[in-house]
Parts: sequence; structure tokens; C-alpha cells
Amino acid sequence: MKAPSQEFVRRAVEEKIAFVKRCGLKLIECEPGRVRCQMPTAGNENHIGSMYAGALFTLAEIPGGALWLSSFNISESYPLLKSFYIEYLKPAKGVISFELALSPERIQKLALQCNEQGKVDFELCGELKDEQNSTVAVTKGLYQLRKMGS
Repeated sequence: MKAPSQEFVRRAVEEKIAFVKRCGLKLIECEPGRVRCQMPTAGNENHIGSMYAGALFTLAEIPGGALWLSSFNISESYPLLKSFYIEYLKPAKGVISFELALSPERIQKLALQCNEQGKVDFELCGELKDEQNSTVAVTKGLYQLRKMGS
């Protein structure tokens, strides 16, 4: 299977969901096993001028789909988000970044388990960081990879 182009992944991440497009989320880096996105606080502010909690959630949740697009055979499986935990540590201001990664071995193991069992659960954990590389929130998402047709 040929991996989707970075442009294909970028369009899917930035333009497919109108809400995400309005937030200004951008795919900054994308390669098999690793993605990084960012979003500006400008236009996504809450009542105290920091990034709105829902915008931070969006920035942390969308990269799970981008990771699937860049790392798995998208004709064989699709991801679902089962649960998501976020702990807000401090007000987020400026441009906020979020990165997710899976090792090649983990990707291969998940794809094999999904193919054999029809589905497989896995966690993705990350940190939302500001422009000074300070962690503003930590996340843990429980995802499920499902075999196409399941």
C-alpha cells in the first residue's frame, strides 16, 4: 500500500471538518508514525483571553485521525475515539502545538491485531504546548482501530 501524500493528509485534517477549518488548525509535520498540529489562540479565545477548552480539545483530538491517515492502510481500517481525558494545567496563549507518535513496531502490531480480531483498542497520550514549549495540558485518548466492514 502506498501511503497517502502529505498534501492528502493536510487537506483531510485542515479542510474536511468545517469546525476545525474555522479554528485555524494546521498540520505542521506528518510522516508515518508521527504528526504535529498547531492552532492559534487568536479566534479561539475564552472569557479570560486564553484558548477556549473546546479548542484545546479539538487540537488534541484531530491528530489521532492524522496519525491513522499517515500510518495505517486506510483501505483496511478506520479509527474511532472511545474516550478522551484532558487535564488543563495553565492558561494557553499564543500558538499551541500538539504531537502524537507511534513506533513502526506498534503500528504493525495494531494493524495485525485489527486484521485478526476485527478491532483493537489503543491509547494515545500527548501534551499541548505553548510557544515557550511549556505544557499547558496533558491528554489521554482511548482509540479503537476497526477493520473495514466491521
